[in-house]
Amino acid sequence: MSMNTSATIDFPILRVSGTKGTSTTDLLAVEEPLEIRIAFGPAVDRSVKAISVTMRTPGNDEELAIGFLFTEGIISSKKELSAVSHCFIACAENKENVIQVELTEHAVPKLPETDRNFYTTSSCGVCGKGSIDAIRTVSRYCAADIDTQVIDQQVLLDLPAILRKHQDVFDVTGGLHATALFDSGANLLLLREDVGRHNALDKLIGAALENEWLPLNQTILLLSGRASFELIQKAAMAGIQIVAAVGAPSSLAVELAAEFNITLVGFLRNERFNVYTAAHRILVNNNEQIINK
Repeated sequence: MSMNTSATIDFPILRVSGTKGTSTTDLLAVEEPLEIRIAFGPAVDRSVKAISVTMRTPGNDEELAIGFLFTEGIISSKKELSAVSHCFIACAENKENVIQVELTEHAVPKLPETDRNFYTTSSCGVCGKGSIDAIRTVSRYCAADIDTQVIDQQVLLDLPAILRKHQDVFDVTGGLHATALFDSGANLLLLREDVGRHNALDKLIGAALENEWLPLNQTILLLSGRASFELIQKAAMAGIQIVAAVGAPSSLAVELAAEFNITLVGFLRNERFNVYTAAHRILVNNNEQIINK
């Protein structure tokens, strides 16, 4: 089966195994925003409305748009569809990140009462850079301004086992995501579980906010799954400097982490991990500090 090359990208990383760090590359799944629009009404007076901006891996965008409209109850049948196509707009990244669904003249969409687009900016809401700029405008904390945290690699290696030991609901159901905060000595500070990875992190940061712990610039955030753009965005909002994930990061997650000087670690399991950004906060090889390439 051939691979959709637009869905992946090579990225330089530091691969740590045991006490050895090796510079290499890793294949990341591309993550980009997609704005879904619908056009409806009579031919002489068509209306166009942006329905949502959703993060996705490019490919099969027409199916994604149609499926989204149907599962959200905005359309109820294929008979309401006239055409689906990408819209090429002025964007510095030249990405096909806007798709418009044309409804038939007599179709009446059930429009949502609230917008689900949280990252659109006036300059560009449908490219990675526009999404990152939108986060920068509302974040109270910038890791670059408080860059003091350094941890030993063994701390990272110990975290997954500690997390697993404390996942009470996961032990019963086997179906929950977890997020956890640790200090630089691998001591568990806080853990939250949820069926949704974003919900789990929102619960964690909400608890930290209630405890008046923010900014969380001296903690380590561990994610039980992959690292997406939205999870790194939430970490940046809370001032977290080090994010480690058991799974893979997406391309836009790596880009956002680099922009906010966040140390992003992926594939943290089996006594090894990859460092994608800001490797200088991790000590390896007998407490030697990693210097970024």
